[in-house]
Amino acid sequence: MAKRERVVRMSVEQPLWRALSGFRVLAMVYAVLLFSFGRDRFERPWVAVVFLVFLAVWTLVTLPKVANAANCTKRFLIADLTIALTGILLTPLADFDARSIDGTTLPSIWTAGSVLAFAIKGGWRWAGFASSLVAAANLIERGHPSRDTIHNVVLVWVSSIAIGYVVQVARASERTLARALEIEAATRERERLARDIHDSVLQVLAMVQRRGTAMGGEAAELGRMAGEQEIALRSLVSSGLVPATRVSEDAAEGAVVRSFGADEDAYGGTYGETDEDPARAAAGPCDLRTLLAPYSTSKVTFAEPGAPVLLAPDAARELAAAVSAALDNVTRHAGADARAWILVEDWADEVTVTVRDDGPGIPEGRLAQAEGEGRLGVALSIRGRLRDLGGTAELISVPGQGTEVELRVPRGRGRDR
Repeated sequence: MAKRERVVRMSVEQPLWRALSGFRVLAMVYAVLLFSFGRDRFERPWVAVVFLVFLAVWTLVTLPKVANAANCTKRFLIADLTIALTGILLTPLADFDARSIDGTTLPSIWTAGSVLAFAIKGGWRWAGFASSLVAAANLIERGHPSRDTIHNVVLVWVSSIAIGYVVQVARASERTLARALEIEAATRERERLARDIHDSVLQVLAMVQRRGTAMGGEAAELGRMAGEQEIALRSLVSSGLVPATRVSEDAAEGAVVRSFGADEDAYGGTYGETDEDPARAAAGPCDLRTLLAPYSTSKVTFAEPGAPVLLAPDAARELAAAVSAALDNVTRHAGADARAWILVEDWADEVTVTVRDDGPGIPEGRLAQAEGEGRLGVALSIRGRLRDLGGTAELISVPGQGTEVELRVPRGRGRDR
């Protein structure tokens, strides 16, 4: 059973919170060093000492608060900004010349950390609010606006709003990416289920319809009901599973689907229904030849290398299922005398399986028409499987000259050495 895909969410904010924590500590140390080296200019150094001691304790104690968005509450942000504003307004009380001589305030660049916390937490609007209060406090502390003060105010205001805007964009991008990954995972899971339905239920319903119609009587009515259910199920499977881009690509490719068709008995019945799946029981690499050998019949020629073709069990099983889907097209669409050939090639960097037939080929545009009708054997059972393996499925059909399907699986994806 295929493993369900998990969507791993990544946080673009967490590195910002870690950077903010480091900035606050370094800014606190810087403010203490500024005071230590310029202590002589303070008329009341004890005011600065009391504030800086409190600032150091607050910074270290509140480090967990700036570790992530959940811990950084509004109450903490308000208290943190209040401390920064208080330090700015206390500067003239410790340094009488602070109003007349341009210089740093008591918290210095630590104030920027408080504003950045607003920006990371709430975006550019919160950053604009906090930086505006800091600007007002700086203007009050100076008493009159100077060129340096205005320069610092504008710098903090613009940079904090810019960072807040970037954070908002990053959050939106993260949500979009997470949603896209969820949609992709859900789509791939639906495609996998659709492949399983196509390879089992739809095949059985189609066979019941044909056999019932041929037998007549009550069996014919059973066949008619099976046909109705097949149409309904195909419509359900095809809804939303085949992107428009894929249909257009297939239409542009022209005739790229084989036109097989013969009775089931000539080709050994419905493919893929063996009594035992060796790949499921294999603990290590699986020999692809053991999965493809049962497909060899009087009308299907199987050519293989002399040495084992080892693939990871899941990859081998999916590749064999894609071959089975290709051969099912033989039983459905080619003439009664059509033959098919399976060729396995074990290259250094990839494993290639080619399925070729001598049927009548397919008219141009038939693939797109088939997908529109909900017949997704090529789109899901063949191409979808190879795409999930990281490989490719190339289909080439020339009207009157048969069809060739080339399945390629990269060695890194498909083999364990």
